Amino acid sequence: MTECNQSKFEFEACGSREIVARFDGGTISSDGGAFLLRQTDKRLNLLPRLAECFLDGRNPDLIEHSILEMLSQRVYGLALGYEDLNDHEQLRKDPVFGILAGSADLNEPLAGKSTLNRMELGTGTKDRYKKITFWKEALDQLLVTVFIESNGTAPAEIVLDVDTTDLPLHGKQEGRFFHGYYDNYCYLPLYIFCGEHVLCARLREANHDAAFGSLREIQRIVTQIRTAWPEVKIILRGDSGFCRNELMSWCESNRVDFVFGLARNQRLRKIIGAEMNEATQEWNKTGKPARVFSEFRYKTKKTNKGGWERERRVVAKAEHIAGKENPRFVVTSLSAQAWAGKALYEELYCARGDMENRIKEQFSLFADRVSTETMRANQMRVYLSTMAYVLVSGLRRLGLQSTELAQAQVPTIRTKLLKIGAQIRVTVRKVWVSKLSMAGPLSAGLGEPALLKGQGQRPNFQKVGHRIAGLGSVRFHGLSGRICGLAETAMIPDTRRKRTLFFGSAKNRAFCHTRPRQNLRL
Repeated sequence: MTECNQSKFEFEACGSREIVARFDGGTISSDGGAFLLRQTDKRLNLLPRLAECFLDGRNPDLIEHSILEMLSQRVYGLALGYEDLNDHEQLRKDPVFGILAGSADLNEPLAGKSTLNRMELGTGTKDRYKKITFWKEALDQLLVTVFIESNGTAPAEIVLDVDTTDLPLHGKQEGRFFHGYYDNYCYLPLYIFCGEHVLCARLREANHDAAFGSLREIQRIVTQIRTAWPEVKIILRGDSGFCRNELMSWCESNRVDFVFGLARNQRLRKIIGAEMNEATQEWNKTGKPARVFSEFRYKTKKTNKGGWERERRVVAKAEHIAGKENPRFVVTSLSAQAWAGKALYEELYCARGDMENRIKEQFSLFADRVSTETMRANQMRVYLSTMAYVLVSGLRRLGLQSTELAQAQVPTIRTKLLKIGAQIRVTVRKVWVSKLSMAGPLSAGLGEPALLKGQGQRPNFQKVGHRIAGLGSVRFHGLSGRICGLAETAMIPDTRRKRTLFFGSAKNRAFCHTRPRQNLRL
């Protein structure tokens, strides 16, 4: 029986113009901006070093897909919004992903979902199928190394932010516990940042205190940083969940300053009684929020669970807002000469709120996709999301300064810069990437010259040479029409009589990531 595929569709006219859709646009991808990520990786040398953190126990003579190729697939996929391994059943045939993964033959597909899944599930023990595993210590060290390399010279002072969040669980994963505060079954990962740089992403069970294991991670990070920068001043910053005597005592013994939130109690409230009355009177008089700062020496009482071994400086904020009291306390090792109480709270401690945005960006890169059975495999997924963040953050730092996206978060960068429709043409010597019209975001100078053409020159996106290993060069060309980077990517040239939608050719429909229905009746 003959099978006919409809290749031309006519839609309701728009004014005097007919609307015609055809599948003769060639190979079209919705990830035309991904080459900026690849160039960022060339600058950071991130993925090759990530691959070195893995042990490959497969027979070298039978290997079709290297660890570097598979890691590139996963990391670039997460950065571009593809969270599931199932997505790679189509992405593996996309020439854009072939270029990103460094494939020497774009006609050959990349690794499929099953091969990628076996890479993630390796446990390090002898197994017939899962023969790839990773070294956790090497991955942890790589994150700190990338941060150190991002600074040309040793900074005088750095602030390390430490915090935790919840990753909800919807199955019977290993290490599953109910957390009363988050009111669900979850993991409780520990994150440590320095500015926008992630230094630690440790998956933990939820049956522990927020500070559980944080001292070990901080010791490791501080040791590696001090090896590179012996004289750097380090300040550790966190909320009251990390206000623990063990952690503060270690900081005091190792030239690390700290500022932690301190949970309020009746004893602390009694100490700031006069200041709270003053703030209340000010609020009654003006009807506006009123703050009064004070500081004092404080030491917790000894209990069975411990207590402070010495008195420490506490800064208190007595605040009255909206008809109620809102006292806050922080404990610090910083002197009053270095940081006055008000400045310490408002400028130093409250600045830790920016770390919340960095943690949200991890969710934008699917760090909460912890659906595998074991803790180790889920830690692997957290690492992959973290590396995707390092790439996008590196693009923001190296390529987007002095642009409208200099402070943009990951979802915005992905939507405005990476998810761009492009027509791909592969020739013997070149890969031609025909992007959107020159009114698009790439023409606005969003690519840093240091990324694409060298210092001191603004790249010409109408024709920019872009080296790809083993493939000659890739050239970006602006089109006279517009390219839509949606689920089904289409190029739309506008004429006086017709608006024609050129979709990917029938032969290459898979590259659009969504297969059109056959014999569609309108």
